Amino acid sequence: MTSEQIRESFLKFFEEKGHKRFPSAPIVVKNDPTLMFINSGMAPFKNIFLGNEPIKYKRVADTQKCLRVSGKHNDLEEVGVDTYHHTMFEMLGNWSFGDYFKKEAIEWSWELLTKVYGLEKNRLYVTVFEGDKKENLAFDQEAFDEWKKYVDPSRIINGNKKDNFWEMGDTGPCGPCSEIHIDLRSDVERKAVDGKSLVNASHPQVIEIWNNVFMEFERKADCSLVKLAAQHVDTGMGFERLCVAIQKKTSNYDTDIFQPIIQTVAAKAKVIYGENEKTDIALRVIADHIRAISFTIADGQLPSNTGAGYVIRRILRRAVRYGYSYIGFEQPFLCELVPMLANQFADVFPELKAQASFVANVIREEETSFLRTLANGIKRIDSLTGIDGKTAFELFDTFGFPLDLTKLIASEKGWTVDEEGFNKEMTAQKQRGKADATKEQSDWINISEDVKTDFIGYDFTETDARVVKYRSIKQKDKELFQVVLDKTPFYAESGGQVGDTGLLLFGEEKIEVLDTKKENDLIVHFVKKLPAKVDAPAHIKINTVKRSDTIKNYSATHLLQSALRIVLGSHVQQKGSLVNADYLRFDFSHFSKMTDEEIAKVEQIVNEKIMENIALDERRNVPIEEAKKQGATALFGEKYGEFVRVITFDEKFSRELCGGVHVKSTSQIGLFKITSEGSVASGVRRIEAVTGKKAIELANDAISKLADVTVALNNSKDLLKSIDSLKNENEELKKKLQQFEDKAVADLKKQIVGSVENLGAVKFFASTKVELNSVEALRKLGIQLTNDLKDGFVLLLASSINGKNVVHLRIAPSLNINGNQLLKEIAPTIKGGGPADFVQASAGSMSEVEEFVLKLKQRFK
Repeated sequence: MTSEQIRESFLKFFEEKGHKRFPSAPIVVKNDPTLMFINSGMAPFKNIFLGNEPIKYKRVADTQKCLRVSGKHNDLEEVGVDTYHHTMFEMLGNWSFGDYFKKEAIEWSWELLTKVYGLEKNRLYVTVFEGDKKENLAFDQEAFDEWKKYVDPSRIINGNKKDNFWEMGDTGPCGPCSEIHIDLRSDVERKAVDGKSLVNASHPQVIEIWNNVFMEFERKADCSLVKLAAQHVDTGMGFERLCVAIQKKTSNYDTDIFQPIIQTVAAKAKVIYGENEKTDIALRVIADHIRAISFTIADGQLPSNTGAGYVIRRILRRAVRYGYSYIGFEQPFLCELVPMLANQFADVFPELKAQASFVANVIREEETSFLRTLANGIKRIDSLTGIDGKTAFELFDTFGFPLDLTKLIASEKGWTVDEEGFNKEMTAQKQRGKADATKEQSDWINISEDVKTDFIGYDFTETDARVVKYRSIKQKDKELFQVVLDKTPFYAESGGQVGDTGLLLFGEEKIEVLDTKKENDLIVHFVKKLPAKVDAPAHIKINTVKRSDTIKNYSATHLLQSALRIVLGSHVQQKGSLVNADYLRFDFSHFSKMTDEEIAKVEQIVNEKIMENIALDERRNVPIEEAKKQGATALFGEKYGEFVRVITFDEKFSRELCGGVHVKSTSQIGLFKITSEGSVASGVRRIEAVTGKKAIELANDAISKLADVTVALNNSKDLLKSIDSLKNENEELKKKLQQFEDKAVADLKKQIVGSVENLGAVKFFASTKVELNSVEALRKLGIQLTNDLKDGFVLLLASSINGKNVVHLRIAPSLNINGNQLLKEIAPTIKGGGPADFVQASAGSMSEVEEFVLKLKQRFK
C-alpha cells in the first residue's frame, strides 16, 4: 500500500464506524497560551475535553499535522541523526466524546491493523496500565479483559505511570492508555531476543504505532485527580511509523513519504543515499525539515526572530547548514522542493498547494540571507586563534553553527573546542528562557457549573452578568486574576483586534478590566483584584471610546486588503495584523516595495469606499461552504468551524470570514491615511495606517507644517518652484565651498612637501594644527601627500574639526610598520583603527597628540 492508500484506509474505516471525517487544524496555534504549535492529535480537540466547547459530533476521525522540536517529546538536534525522530509528523486519530469507550476502541484498532492493513499478529504487543498506589489508581482490568479477546496474555504487558498514563500537561484531562507496539526485526533477531523485552526500551525497530488513551480524569493544579463527568477516547497513531510497518521498511525515511524528496536532493547533490553516513544525515534533515517549514508558513507562521517564528527560522537554518556543510549546497535549494511537496500532499493538506509560490519565495529569501550569515561565521572563525565554550556558543546562537560543524572546522585548524563550556552556555540560555516563560496559575474556582460564556459584544456594550469561575495567575512576581462571566460584551483579542477594556461594577465597587483574551475558547477578563463578593451580580461595560477607535481601524483593514488586491494583484493575502485604538498594522504577501503611486491609489480607493457610506452586511452562522461560494475571503492558517460569520462591505468589493467587531457603515471610519510601508519578512510587506481622529490630526499637522514652510518662503505662491530655487542656490554654494576647500588642500600640500624632514631613511612630517574644516578635506590632503612622497614616509595630520581632535596617521607600506600597533604602543590613550598604512583616530586633547608627535619623532631618529 502507498502512504496515500494507508491514510485513506484509516479515515474510510472509521467513517464506516460512524465517525465524522475532520480536516487537519492549522499547525500554528492561536488562543492557547500553553502551545505554539499543535504537538499532538488531541490538541485541536482540547476545548471539548476541557468542556469549553460543545460536542457537535460524538465520533470523529482525522489526520493532524503536528510539530515537535523540544521538550520531553523531541529534540531538534536528534532529527535526521537517527531514523525515527521528526519535527513535523502526521497523527491519525479516532475520537469518542462521551460515546464508545474501551471495548470498541480496542476491538476496532485490532480489526484495522490485522484485517485491513494485514499486519502479522505475532509481531504485535499491547500494553495496559498497571496502576499506581501513590495516585490511588487501580490496574486497568477492563482494558486487559478486552485485549484478551484478541491477544494471548503473554503479549499483554503491564505499563507504569510514565508509559501508560497519558496527561495533556501539568493540568487537564488525563487517563490510562493502552499502546500497540510492533516488532519489525528479522525472524533471526526475533528468535534470538524476545520482542516483549524490547517494548518501550527505545529500540528503533520495536516501536509503538498506536496509543489508545481513555480519558477518565482531570488533573488539578494541586496534583489531585478528579473523575470527568463523561469518558472519552483519544487515540493517536503515528502515520510515518505505520507506513514503516505496512511497507516493511526499517526506517521512516525509507517509506514513500520521504523517499521522493530524499532522492531528488541526492540527485541534485550527486550523492547516493545509503553510502555515506554524513550525507545520509543531511538528506534526512532536509527531507524532514522542508515539511515543517513549508506547512507552518502555509498555515500563517513566517520565520522571525521571536516566538514561533524563531522556531521555524531555526529549523530552516538547520536544514540549510546541513546542505551547505555536508553536500555542498552554496545556493538556495530548499525552495525548489516546495512544488513537489505541495503536489504530494495536495489531496490531504491543500493549503500548501494553494500557496506554493508564496511559500517557496519566503524560503528562498530566508536561505539567501542565512547563506550569507554562514559565510560570515566562517570569517569569524578565521579571525580566531582558538574556540572556547563561549565562542562556540556564539557561533551556534548568532551564526547557526552546530557544535559538530564548529568542531569539524576547528579540527582542520588543529584546535579543540571547549564542549563543556559550550554546554554551560546552552544550559544558561535554556534556563533564562524558562524563567521568562514561567507562569503560575491556580485551579479555576467555579461559582457556577455553567462555564460557557455568551458573547453579546456585536450588539451590546454593557450588560448585567455574573462570575462563573475565576483563578489567580502569577508571572515574574506579578499577580493578576482571570475572570469568566456568564455573558459579556467584552471582545477577546483575536484576528489581530485587541481585547476590550472597561469596568466590572459590583454595586459601588469598581473593578477595572485590563485586557480580554481567549484561552481555550473561554473569554477571560484580566483584572488586578477580585470583588469583595465574587458571587454578587455585576453590571459590566466596555470602554466605548477605545472600542469605537479600534473598530474603525479594524473595518479599515478589510477595505485596505481589497484595495491592495485591486492595485497590486490577486496574489495579495493577509499575513498578519494588529488593530488597536491608535493605529492599524496590516501584513500582506507581496515581493516588492510599493511605489508612491501605488500607495496613493490604495489610499484613494479606501477613502472613496469610506465616503460611499457602505452599510455593514453582517451574517452569522453561515455554512462555511456557502460562504466560500459567495466569494468570502478566508485566512490561511485560521481554524474555522462548520458555521462562520461573514462581513461584507459591498459584495463586489469586500467580503470576508471574520469574527471581529466592525463599524455599522464605512462613513464612521472618517478618513484613512497610510503612514508607512515597508518589509517585515521575506515576501511580506507591512502597511501602517491611521483612521478617524488620528488621520485628521495627521492631516492637520501636515497642513500646519506646510503653512510654516510657506511663511518661511515669504508666502510664495509657488512653493515647489521656490524650493527648487533654494536647492539650486544650495548646490551652487556647495560647489564654491568645494573649490575653496580644494585650493586650501593644494596650498597646504605645497607647504608640507617643503617642510618634510629626513629622519634617516624616513620622510617625516607631523602637524597638530592643520587648518581644514572637514575630515574629508583632511583625508584628501593625506592622499595627495602620499601620491607626491611616493615611498618611505611617515605622516601625522591632526586638526580640531567640529569639536573633535581628529588624527590621521599614514605610513608607507614599504616601511613594513603597522600603524595600529604603533598607536597602541606609544599613544594608548588615542583611540582609532584602520588598515596598517592608514589609521584614523581621535584624541581627548591636542596635548595628547603633541606628546604622540614627540614620541613618534623620537622613534624614527
